[in-house]
Amino acid sequence: MTQANNPLHGIKLEAIINDLVERYGWEELGVRINIRCFTHDPSVKSSLKFLRKTPWARDKVEYLYLKANKLPLPKPAGHANEKVAAKTAGPSQAVGTEVNAHVWGAKE
Repeated sequence: MTQANNPLHGIKLEAIINDLVERYGWEELGVRINIRCFTHDPSVKSSLKFLRKTPWARDKVEYLYLKANKLPLPKPAGHANEKVAAKTAGPSQAVGTEVNAHVWGAKE
């Protein structure tokens, strides 16, 4: 995606957090996005530190910001961890089979 098409281009993460806190408050923000930096002793500084290191949480915060400000929403994209989990899924987790079917036998 080019930056011209990115609705978050030029908006700092700190500004996003401050906007969401002003709009919802820490308690409601913790309910909407259940991550520890919003629910236990929240601060902008601790939230910035956590969100910069945790892409899945940052995606949730950015998505809420876009939705709250009625900006265009991005297409869902998987993270590296989700792709790895999908690649390592064994035959027991294939589509149409039951989990642990190799232990309990196939369902008739």
